[in-house]
Amino acid sequence: MAAKDNDFLEFVTDQLSGLRGLTSRRMFGAIGLYHGENFFAIIDDGILYFITDEQTRPRYEALGMKPFEYAPGKFLRTYYPVPVDVLEDDIALQKWAEEAVAVQKRKGTKKPGKPRNKTTKPKRKT
Repeated sequence: MAAKDNDFLEFVTDQLSGLRGLTSRRMFGAIGLYHGENFFAIIDDGILYFITDEQTRPRYEALGMKPFEYAPGKFLRTYYPVPVDVLEDDIALQKWAEEAVAVQKRKGTKKPGKPRNKTTKPKRKT
């Protein structure tokens, strides 16, 4: 994790100090932000990305935001960067963060299930 991301994480968590239950975890060279068990944001290379859905994504796109590109030509199309003016306004940022948490809650926190055997045979009738 780059020192730049550590400094930026400190700034973001300070801006989101009103959002109780905020935690962060390192992941694949980036930082994931969680509200409880809800993974709702990514910090990578000094940029904050929030999760979006069909209800919230149009606002990001209308502001010219593009989806998170984690490698050249590889996109995570549900995460979009937070506009700088929102990032600098702690009240606006908290509102946008709460909306991102709500998106994740609507999607549901997915937990790994039991592996399924794809080649199951139908049970024989006796």
